[in-house]
Amino acid sequence: MIVCTSEQMRNIDRRTIVDFGVPGCVLMENAGRSVVTVIKTRFKNLKNLKVVIVTGKGNNGGDGFVVARWLRNLGTSPECFILGKEEELKGDAKLNFEIIKRTEECIIEIEDGKLELLSESVRNADLVVDAIFGTGFKGRPEGIVSKVIEIVNRARRILSIDCPSGLDVTNGSVEGVCVKADITVSMCLPKLGLFFYPGKKFVGELWVVDIGAPKEAIEKENIRNWVLDVDEIANAIPQRQEDGHKGDFGYCVVVAGSVGMTGAAALTSTSVLKSGAGLVTLCLPESMNSAMESKLTEVMTYPLPETKEKTISKNALKSLRSFLKKADVVTIGPGISTNIETRDFVRKLIKIDLPLVIDADGLNCIKLEHLKKRLNQTIITPHPGELSELTGMSIEKIEKGRVEIARDVATEYKTVVALKGAPTVIAAHNGDIFINPTGNSGLATAGSGDVLTGIISSFLAQGASPVDAAKIGVYLHGVAGDLAAKEKTEYGMMAQDIVDKIPSAVKRVLMRKIEGRIFRTTSE
Repeated sequence: MIVCTSEQMRNIDRRTIVDFGVPGCVLMENAGRSVVTVIKTRFKNLKNLKVVIVTGKGNNGGDGFVVARWLRNLGTSPECFILGKEEELKGDAKLNFEIIKRTEECIIEIEDGKLELLSESVRNADLVVDAIFGTGFKGRPEGIVSKVIEIVNRARRILSIDCPSGLDVTNGSVEGVCVKADITVSMCLPKLGLFFYPGKKFVGELWVVDIGAPKEAIEKENIRNWVLDVDEIANAIPQRQEDGHKGDFGYCVVVAGSVGMTGAAALTSTSVLKSGAGLVTLCLPESMNSAMESKLTEVMTYPLPETKEKTISKNALKSLRSFLKKADVVTIGPGISTNIETRDFVRKLIKIDLPLVIDADGLNCIKLEHLKKRLNQTIITPHPGELSELTGMSIEKIEKGRVEIARDVATEYKTVVALKGAPTVIAAHNGDIFINPTGNSGLATAGSGDVLTGIISSFLAQGASPVDAAKIGVYLHGVAGDLAAKEKTEYGMMAQDIVDKIPSAVKRVLMRKIEGRIFRTTSE
């Protein structure tokens, strides 16, 4: 599903109203009714449901007034509080406030002296509806607003309209207090900040509801951001020929390892095979070859000339050239070191005319400019620290602008970027962005990135495009991590546990049996 920014959503709303003639009050009515539909789905006995609605004075508050009216029609008697004065209301929010006033419903204006009344109502409520701020909010809630959010957060159950109040949906940042919702009902499209930390921690169960914006109004915005889903990944996984042999399923050459870092090389090369590639050869410093031959039964090894520090020598490329003619994909970097000779070797190796996956020390040995001439044949898999070294940007800046920075690097340097993190963001060279919803904190363990590199390399070797290989690899890596965590817990899982779950992850995806949906809709 496409994911928009707050600015894109404003444009869609404006286009819907101005170009297509849908009145704003109709959109507000649809939004409020959709929220009530979610409440009806989650809480069966509405007549006995004690609901408190806390509104702001903008359109988000207007949605809250519609919710109050429809809940009242269904037999519930919600208590309504407004952060602001009646005379401050405008437009469609004012219209729906005046409709409420014509009923017997009382709307209490929140002042410092009435916070205890709000607190008591929240304490007795089964559900508090947060309609304070919408998707245009930025900054830090101050003064009485901050106190109200703190009171709301004491509720047994909280539903936020469009986004939790206090969250910046542009990037998921939270600068002060924020409503910690159990359910968030997002209008029309999900917003980017709902998927990024720290904001994601406040979202709870995410519902996306249709409020009647014409599809043409959405399409004209040309949104280039998507959240990956299981159907997309299952359809992207290359089909296997029934009469195929190992040569038909891809041959990957992994160039990795140095003294003390053979584990990274082993995890990557094993993950290539576990993900379905037919053949893999691990090329590593010659003094480590015998040990790896004993450790890796199915992985072929190829010893390379080494430096006195037991890293790959700059002379290794000569002995590797004829060998690479058989390869479909070359993977460079896990545990390779940043030895000066090894760096020279890597910079020469990436000039070959083969698809590349570059990770870890491979990234520390190159400059982004080296990738421009490769014309979309490269996937890089940096974490924010590695991307910081490559771009000169601070890690903090990268974390706050993961989507746009990944997109800029991918388009400028003609490469696919899988920017690791929570969540991992995949940027294609044409500017498309894909956000991965799978995975858990257990993936933050030594060697996890090496496993990801192996999975991506495997599907690239099997014939997936660089963009699809990155999408498949990142998604499956997360699913394997989720399966491992279920068995080992997020505390106890290690990289090898992720490797062991790769086949099960592939099976789950192909059968479309992924536990836990990222969001739901009222059409389900």
